[in-house]
Amino acid sequence: MSVEIFTTVMTLASSLVLLAGIAILWRRSLPAYIHAFARQSFFIVVAVLVLAARERDRELVLVALLMFALKVVFMPAALRRVQRHVGADADVRPYVNTPVSLAIAGILTLVAYAVAQPVVALSHLPTRGGMPLALASVFVGLFIVASRRSALSQIVGFLVMENGIALLAVLATYGVPLIVELGVFLDVLLGFLVMQVFVYRIRDAFETTDVDRLRSLRH
Repeated sequence: MSVEIFTTVMTLASSLVLLAGIAILWRRSLPAYIHAFARQSFFIVVAVLVLAARERDRELVLVALLMFALKVVFMPAALRRVQRHVGADADVRPYVNTPVSLAIAGILTLVAYAVAQPVVALSHLPTRGGMPLALASVFVGLFIVASRRSALSQIVGFLVMENGIALLAVLATYGVPLIVELGVFLDVLLGFLVMQVFVYRIRDAFETTDVDRLRSLRH
C-alpha cells in the first residue's frame, strides 16, 4: 500500500468515526445511540487494522481484536441489557434540539482543526490528516455528555469521547504499544462497569435515569 493510499484510508476512517459521533446528535432514541457507538468503534478497529497491516505489527492486530471484543460487542450488548433492566426510556430528550446540536458539532469540528493545526504542521506522520477529526470526535463526545438528559445517553457520550481519544492516540503515535493499550482498556472497562452500577442505583432509588428530573428532587 502506497503512502498516498494509506493516508487517504486513514483520513477516511477518521472521518467515518467523527460522522458516527455526529449521527448520535441527529438520532432521537437510545438504541440508535448504542448502534452508532458500536459503528464508530468498528471504524476505529478498521483504522487500527489498516495501520497494523502497513507496519506488519502483530501487537496492533491484537489491540484491534481486543477493541472489537470490548467496544463493538461487549459494551453495546451491556448497554442494551442495562436499558432493558432499568426500563430507561427509548426516546432521548436532549437539552439542545437537533438542528442546534448539529450546528454546534460543526463549530466544534472547526475548533478542533484550529487547535490541532500546529501539531499537524509539525508532524511528518502519514496519519496526521486524521488528527483534527479525532480531536473533533472528543469534542462531540463531550458535547453529548453535556447536552443529554438520560444517564445512559451520557454514558454513550463518554464512550464516544473515549473513542476519539483512542483514535487520536493511535494517529499521533503511529500505533500505541500493547501494554499501554491494555492499561487503557482496563481503565475504560472499570469506568464503564462503575457507571452501570450508578445507573442501577439511580433507577432503584429515584425510579428514573433522567438527570434533569433528579436535579428537581433537590428543590
